[in-house]
Amino acid sequence: MTADELLVMPHYENGNDFRCELIRGELKKMPPTGGVHGILCAKLASVLTSFAEANNLGAVFGAETGFLVERSPDTVLGVDVAFVKSKRLREIEDLVKFVPFAPDLAVEVLSPGNTVDEIDEKIALYFAAGARTVWIVNPKRRTVAVYRSPVELQILGEDETLDGGDVLPNFRLELSKLFIIGNR
Repeated sequence: MTADELLVMPHYENGNDFRCELIRGELKKMPPTGGVHGILCAKLASVLTSFAEANNLGAVFGAETGFLVERSPDTVLGVDVAFVKSKRLREIEDLVKFVPFAPDLAVEVLSPGNTVDEIDEKIALYFAAGARTVWIVNPKRRTVAVYRSPVELQILGEDETLDGGDVLPNFRLELSKLFIIGNR
């Protein structure tokens, strides 16, 4: 399957809506996410959008926006939250289609069904396609793993502050405010 075929494919089958990604030409269906996942994605998108717009830095993309990170065979990842700098936004010819490159910042919020191998593969794919930072949010442990390269990792706990590094200069978020909703 190609990215163009995925873009026009109905995401409704046997009475069920589904999310999917394309990994090297193979369709991967995923179940809907839970409540905590949705809250964390919405909070992060809101905080990042406010900061990016106030500082004219670029655009934040919401849950499951498709980013085309490999060609032939195609790989399209549905990022939970993403940020792309203004300069790179101007390179996009058609925003109706999938974004044709990796975001500057990719944020993945872990769900119960995620595996370590799956997340490691996504991190590698993002960086191979040009991402500069990846955040992996773990609601259960109340941590954020910050990757500035595939091997440079910093794990922050809920009593620490997340910063935007050189992708979002001066961005700071106290993780206690992010993780205010627990695993109830």
